[in-house]
Amino acid sequence: MNTQNSQKAFQAAQKVIPGGVDSPVRAFKSVGGTPIFIEKGEGAYLIDVDGNRYVDYVQSWGPLIFGHCDQDIQNAVIQAVKSGLSFGAPTQVETELANEICDMFESIDKIRFVSSGTEAVMSAIRLARGFTCKNDIIKFEGCYHGHSDSLLVQAGSGAVTFGTPSSPGVPPDLTKHTLLAKYNDIASVKKCFENSNDIACIIIEPIAGNMGFVPADEEFLVALRELCDANGALLIFDEVMSGFRASLKGAQGLSKVVPDMVTFGKVIGGGMPVGAFGGRLEVMNKLSPDGPVYQAGTLSGNPVAMNAGLTSVR
Repeated sequence: MNTQNSQKAFQAAQKVIPGGVDSPVRAFKSVGGTPIFIEKGEGAYLIDVDGNRYVDYVQSWGPLIFGHCDQDIQNAVIQAVKSGLSFGAPTQVETELANEICDMFESIDKIRFVSSGTEAVMSAIRLARGFTCKNDIIKFEGCYHGHSDSLLVQAGSGAVTFGTPSSPGVPPDLTKHTLLAKYNDIASVKKCFENSNDIACIIIEPIAGNMGFVPADEEFLVALRELCDANGALLIFDEVMSGFRASLKGAQGLSKVVPDMVTFGKVIGGGMPVGAFGGRLEVMNKLSPDGPVYQAGTLSGNPVAMNAGLTSVR
């Protein structure tokens, strides 16, 4: 297979972009070889700059559930662009998409749109802390929740449940508020509550993507719900990967457990840069401008992405 143009493109990119890529996984370091530079996508296929055609099992890391260049989504984007790319002001399409999602999920009374899954998770955790007036969070080994500082955590040594930074540049003072538990192991979660009376929330991928799409046991999720209720903590489902894909209602369509908040990623924007977090009314009402917990974004609710998402969901 000829990849000469991709090799040249990668060499040029390395001169002006760290590692030659804008997200580390694209550098192919875990699989070897030179990254393939893409020219275009068509349905289930990708075509690179050398004209090679590939079956695309990745689909932009999951959100393109209708494939590349779906005609309906493409038309919605083109029509939206004709009216403008960004306004920094509310549009009716945001409300339309919010209504669609709120009607679909029992756990969501209100939803706030942001620009990425990482931003959605970061904002949901801030809201959980503001709502509960507590500082610590529980996450699970092997679950990925984006690249915000408090979630770039690896397991500590011995029996200690407090995590340590997994990346340079993350101060230990931040990660000391992140407690680590083992997936599908309720005893490890109970240990976290024994070690801290300051836990604001548990965040979990109900289907853990980076561990090979491992589902949480229903009994485990039920126990998490009970622990949160007993300790005044919130339960957050990170459905950035599973939302609208494990089922139309994500992992929540496969479980009877109702979380307090849910986070979504770019699947709700038809593959465009979008994220969202939503939850029950009393929690979401703490969010600015209604409440004291601050969150904002110039491109939040971007009209082009909202139109793509509305078409995708419908």
